[in-house]
Amino acid sequence: MRGGGSGPRFRRTIALVAVALLTWALGPWVLVLALGALAVPRVRRWLRPTWRVLAGWAAAVAVLVGLVVVLPDGRLPVPPGVGALVTPGYTGRPFTPQPWELEVPQNPFLAPNGLSSMHHDAWATDATVHPGPLGESPRVRTAWYGLEECATLAFDRHERLVALCGDLAGPRMHVIDPETLRPLVTKDLPDRPDVEGKQPWENLCAGAYFYLDAEDRAVVATTDRRVLVVGTSDADGDPDLTTEATYDLSGRLPADDCLIAVLPDWQGRIWYVSQDGRVGFVEPGSGDVTVLELDEEVANSFATDVDGAVYVVTTHALYRLEVSPAGVPRVRWRTPYDRGSRLKDGQVSQGSGTTPTILPGGLVAITDNASPRMHVQLYGTRRGELVCQEAVFADDASATDNSLVSVGTGVVVENNAGYSGPWRTVLGRTTPGGFARVDLVTGEDGERTCETVWTSDVAAPTSVAKLSLATGLLYAYEKRSSPWGAAAWYLVAIDVRTGRTAYRVRTGLGSLLNNHYSAVTLAPDGSAYVATMAGMVRVRDRED
Repeated sequence: MRGGGSGPRFRRTIALVAVALLTWALGPWVLVLALGALAVPRVRRWLRPTWRVLAGWAAAVAVLVGLVVVLPDGRLPVPPGVGALVTPGYTGRPFTPQPWELEVPQNPFLAPNGLSSMHHDAWATDATVHPGPLGESPRVRTAWYGLEECATLAFDRHERLVALCGDLAGPRMHVIDPETLRPLVTKDLPDRPDVEGKQPWENLCAGAYFYLDAEDRAVVATTDRRVLVVGTSDADGDPDLTTEATYDLSGRLPADDCLIAVLPDWQGRIWYVSQDGRVGFVEPGSGDVTVLELDEEVANSFATDVDGAVYVVTTHALYRLEVSPAGVPRVRWRTPYDRGSRLKDGQVSQGSGTTPTILPGGLVAITDNASPRMHVQLYGTRRGELVCQEAVFADDASATDNSLVSVGTGVVVENNAGYSGPWRTVLGRTTPGGFARVDLVTGEDGERTCETVWTSDVAAPTSVAKLSLATGLLYAYEKRSSPWGAAAWYLVAIDVRTGRTAYRVRTGLGSLLNNHYSAVTLAPDGSAYVATMAGMVRVRDRED
């Protein structure tokens, strides 16, 4: 009896190890086939699985999962996925820097350009003077934070990461060590309320945007309709998150509305936008709050200019706002755009999915939501006239919910069509993807048109791509398709001049590596950071 019992146990052990190794190497279809094989009577007789055996296997998996769950503080890497041998770890070759020129004015009330916010500066260019990895034997490090995503990263004057993060319950702030990726100090913010008609991951209330001001303080909106000014270090320079000022907007915004984003103008006023289209500012000295009702939904951040203008896009129109002689916000102009007839997969609202991007020469860029193809649109900043537009991507596969990247002469747009949620990228699937660079071209007769300079088939479901002016590379976060069912994620570098892919490096495998609308962020030391649904990824070149 002992010999007969040991045989099945031995076979079960060997089978389990073989399935585990093959799944790790080849992907999830191995596991699917293995489970399907248990339906074959001959396989069951050979393995003799019992409920006790299956319960033991499940308990072992639970212990491993539990170990990971109880240590979500960056001490462990993001749990690995499967398909390691059927997805390349690196393709391409190292890139020789080809610097790109773009002058962006510095808002005196923001931290230095490139360090202050998700979109890097007051113009929302998503371009930075900082370098990114060149593909020289790049090294990848990940850190597990549990099921928590950090939508926006900035860098304090000590080059530590300041992060606005959150889970299904609500947002919190971290100061994170850039080497270990472990949070050094944490501040919990008010919980996120349920919003009818929106899934938790679509709820942008006070969870996506903040900025660092010129005094190295984080200015962040909360779900209870306040604006907090939070110091990021103490008097000795050690990390700290202590609230230094609070501005209560609940008396001007109803309880069923919520703050989306905040940003200062060139006079130091703290402007805000709300989900239901209320716009205004806080005077930091007095704490006085103004409000202007646009009566149209806002789902993105906004941009400010040196002349005091504030550019906001709603689900219906692009606005230029300013402060009237009476000291209250007013509409300078409003220009409607084609918002389409439906909410497309890849967007969280029906309308433009972009934050307005200010360009040199008196232009501001957005996308519309037209069908069958959306357009990149350039408007004049003085009168709001449409200067030119260009249709991008394929019919019925054209949408974006990410900011445009300024190249000075135009913008780069990313296609998010088809991304209906994290499940859209499982079992080897991805989205149609694509990038396009659209420039403003002035003909000999003086007529200005928008023209596509290049296109790329890189499939980045939701990356907020960034341009390094130091390297001339556009950095995005790619999910490649796989017939093996593997979910491989990559940091990909694109030559902004030609649209050619310079290199891509695999950051990891599995749905936990999905960035889900969080931004690529380039650090002063040349590292690239990407927040994922489960933690943080850092990519940097090999150090000599």
